[in-house]
Amino acid sequence: MQPSKIRRYLKHGTLPQLSVFEAVARHGSFTRAAEELYMAQPTVSVQIRKLAETVGLPLFEQIGKQIHLTEAGRELYAACHEIFSTLHGVESTLSDIRGLKCGRLQLAASTTGKYFAPRMLAGFVQRHPGIEVSLQIHPRETLIERMAQNADDLYIFANPPTDSEVVTQMILPNPMVVFARADHPLARERNIPFERFAREPFLMREPGSGTRMVAQQIFEQRGVRPSVRMELSTNEAIKQAILAGLGVSIMSRYTLGLGVAQDQLVTLDVEGFPLERHWYFVYPVGKQLPVVAQTFMDFVRKEVKNLVLDHLPLTKQ
Repeated sequence: MQPSKIRRYLKHGTLPQLSVFEAVARHGSFTRAAEELYMAQPTVSVQIRKLAETVGLPLFEQIGKQIHLTEAGRELYAACHEIFSTLHGVESTLSDIRGLKCGRLQLAASTTGKYFAPRMLAGFVQRHPGIEVSLQIHPRETLIERMAQNADDLYIFANPPTDSEVVTQMILPNPMVVFARADHPLARERNIPFERFAREPFLMREPGSGTRMVAQQIFEQRGVRPSVRMELSTNEAIKQAILAGLGVSIMSRYTLGLGVAQDQLVTLDVEGFPLERHWYFVYPVGKQLPVVAQTFMDFVRKEVKNLVLDHLPLTKQ
């Protein structure tokens, strides 16, 4: 539909006028329409006159004491039924969305979020089966780009951006630990000095990764340079490199997945670990969160212990 063709209807509060017109046409009486709408009859007459001026054609004709629809009035009366029926359908859908009987949630999370975000979504959908959900998993830099484009409803970051205006809400702890192969020489030691750990061949995530940022920060705070043996672009690749005996790495405990006991990897008891970090819900300042997204955040805050924290992986230490 071309906006220019309906511009006249957008200037004069046409919808209330249509409501008055429909009542007059249905009753065939200005008086009865006024009674139904709790309006004074002169007010009804004014609304009909303004609507006729907007349309540019007379809508009623009076023969004797009876009023009748003109040809233009009959066309408009038929259109009223379509308009009000459409609005009724829209309101029914919106009511369902408000009541979470239907709707859509588009969530995007950084790569390590893939180990727990599906559990949160599954719990939410179980409670609200009419909601359609989508989960996008991306590296941190891609996630920031998507947020700038307003591509999703809500984002999950371990390291929220600090160079843009965002709203952050803490979800759950994100302990960062040192992973090594189960037969690593340091596996049985306790209170390992950080400087001793730093001499081990280190497996580093790629530039732009949130995990890499955490690792670089802790090494810089300690004034020690890591002995980087290799850079890898995914947590899975780092896990496989650890199992191949190529070195150790700092990663989120969630990297092991949830509810799965591990006997091939251990967390080393290194000074300063685990690092206490957190996961956050993030969205741009000014964004009007959909009802579904807001409800999802509320749900996660209440249920995160049962859904995620109680299922943190077990490792030998």
